[in-house]
Amino acid sequence: MVQSVGIKDVARAAGVSVGTVSNVINRPDTVTAETRARVLSAIDRLGYIRSESARQLRAGRSRIMGLLVLDMGNPFFVDVARGAEQVARDAGLGVMVCNSAENAEEEAKYLALFAEQRVRGVLLTPADATGGTIDTLRRHGIPFVWVDRVSEGAGECSVSVDDVVGGSLAAGHLIGAGHRSIAYVSGPPGLNQVADRRTGALNALAEVGLGESALRELPAERLDVAAGRDAGARLLGLADRPTAVFCANDLLALGVLQAMYAAGVTVPDDLAIVGYDDIEFAAAAAVPLTSVRQPTVGMGALAAELLLAEAQSEDRGTPHEHRRVVLQPELVVRRSSLPTR
Repeated sequence: MVQSVGIKDVARAAGVSVGTVSNVINRPDTVTAETRARVLSAIDRLGYIRSESARQLRAGRSRIMGLLVLDMGNPFFVDVARGAEQVARDAGLGVMVCNSAENAEEEAKYLALFAEQRVRGVLLTPADATGGTIDTLRRHGIPFVWVDRVSEGAGECSVSVDDVVGGSLAAGHLIGAGHRSIAYVSGPPGLNQVADRRTGALNALAEVGLGESALRELPAERLDVAAGRDAGARLLGLADRPTAVFCANDLLALGVLQAMYAAGVTVPDDLAIVGYDDIEFAAAAAVPLTSVRQPTVGMGALAAELLLAEAQSEDRGTPHEHRRVVLQPELVVRRSSLPTR
């Protein structure tokens, strides 16, 4: 069995104290060049690797940032993670990404894990609409930032997109193309984003004198392609089928598109489709998908910057000004919703 090399072994090989080895590793400027060279030579010769877990225990925090999202199978969250990782890497931190699978119980387990690991802070897109699971972070004094959700309290930061505006953009585009009956393929009812996008669509309909009956909601249990296919099948079964459909995200829209293609329904001639998020696959679909674009990479980066600022304020013992940042979406029009007559 191979024994790991410890700091005492390095000190013995270099003929110095354990404290001197520690200074060479953590505060090299405090050690003479000659001693530093002798210690570094011993480290290289013995293959010593310092224990990061022990360092974290002494410091009381780790060099890891937690990121908990609803579904890592969704490219939207992959892009959010990419933005957060860029900022974390520049700050010398790593990112531990976990997937709640839109399940509040799983979310609670991962937040407990983050607390055990003494993470630097947490970026969180909550599955629990009540926000109750974050009590774990509060109890341990771990800073956190809401991502893709507006914070409800003054004691926390958030970065989100104005989904009411996004829903209005989607429905307004369809109304402008002549549609007066629109289906809304929604997601889990507890998600604020889903409700806000519906509100935006209703606002756009109200502006042209149309009531709620002009928006036919088709609930989806999940925000994925399979749920979109299921919603598409239900849409096909409606006797008074709407002429257009707005989906709460692009994965749902791609599923609806697949269902229409399998049934021989032409998009956009027989049914116009608009998605949300503008993931990479939207433009690459068999019928390029019109979508409401969110600045996902920028959202992740900005959330990470806010988290680091809060963590640094705690280190210095200075007050932190919590910010609620709301970004603006934009409509990207492609063939799936273009009027053909």
